[in-house]
Amino acid sequence: MEAIILSKEQFTELKGSIDEIKNKIENQNKKPQEVFIDNQEFLLMMKISKRTAQTWRDEGKISFSQVGNKIYYKLSDVEDLLSKHYVKSFKHNSNYQNGLKDSLTPSEKNNNVSKSFKK
Repeated sequence: MEAIILSKEQFTELKGSIDEIKNKIENQNKKPQEVFIDNQEFLLMMKISKRTAQTWRDEGKISFSQVGNKIYYKLSDVEDLLSKHYVKSFKHNSNYQNGLKDSLTPSEKNNNVSKSFKK
């Protein structure tokens, strides 16, 4: 193995370069602290009118920042709004449907079958 000897000045310069590269890599891996979208982006994203956005702000449904006449929303607040109003899909219970069919009398079953064939 070959040994390389550096002067103190060369070592300090090399260490500085390594630290600089390390900082760039760390900064690239960091998530942005907060992403803001303006009112127009919000309207397009939510497919709503300006009036609806104003109503939601007035009712406190969505938080916002206003700088002059320009309105901004945190993307995380928009996601929270959608999460608060999330409705999970309903799962059809086949046992319930089978149980309903089983509770029908034979004549009711025949009526349901004959109705399904009539147009």
